[in-house]
Amino acid sequence: MTLQARVRAHKLSPNATLCASGFQMVGADSPAIEAMTDFSRIEAVSIVATATVDEANARMISRGVRLLMVVDKEEAVLGLITARDILGEKPMQIVQGRGGKRGELAVADLMTPIGSLDTLYLNEVLNARVADILEALKTLGRQHILVEDSDPASGLPRVRGLFSATHIGRLLGVPVLGFDLPRTFAEIEAALVS
Repeated sequence: MTLQARVRAHKLSPNATLCASGFQMVGADSPAIEAMTDFSRIEAVSIVATATVDEANARMISRGVRLLMVVDKEEAVLGLITARDILGEKPMQIVQGRGGKRGELAVADLMTPIGSLDTLYLNEVLNARVADILEALKTLGRQHILVEDSDPASGLPRVRGLFSATHIGRLLGVPVLGFDLPRTFAEIEAALVS
C-alpha cells in the first residue's frame, strides 16, 4: 500500500518576496513594555545554586541568554547569575582568595543574591518609556534589571520579566557586544540622538 503525500515540493515563484516579520524597532519614547522580556510569554531560563559555573555557562550558551535566574527546587528565586559573573574577573578573584580551581566554583559562589537584586514594579513600567529604563540601568550601572509584579492566583510577588541593555540596544538597531557597560550605554545613547 502506497501512502499519498499530503504536501509536494514546488519551485519558488520567480516574483517571490520576503515576508515582513512584523518586528518593529523601538525608540526612546516607545512604551517600555515593548522592550521587556516578559516571562508570561517567554520561559525564564533558570539554574540551581549548586550547579557549577561551567554548567551555568553551558546553559547560557545552549539557550542563547546571558542571564540565568537562580532558583531552589521549589522554583523560588534565590538570585541571578550573568555571563559577566562567569566570564569576568570574579571567578579568579574568588579562586585566588580561597584556593581551589575555577571549575569547582558553584553558581552560589558567583550569583547576585535576591537581597541585592534591583527591580522595577510592573505597574510603573507600564507608564514608562524605553529611555526611562535605559536611564535606570545606567544609573544603577547594570546590564539587567528585573520586573516584579504579583501572581494573580496567590497574590505573592513574582519576577514577571526583565530588561537588558543589550536587548534594548538590538531593538534600537544598535549592535551591542561585550561586557563594557559604559561603552554599551554610549552606543545606545548615540543611536538615540542620531
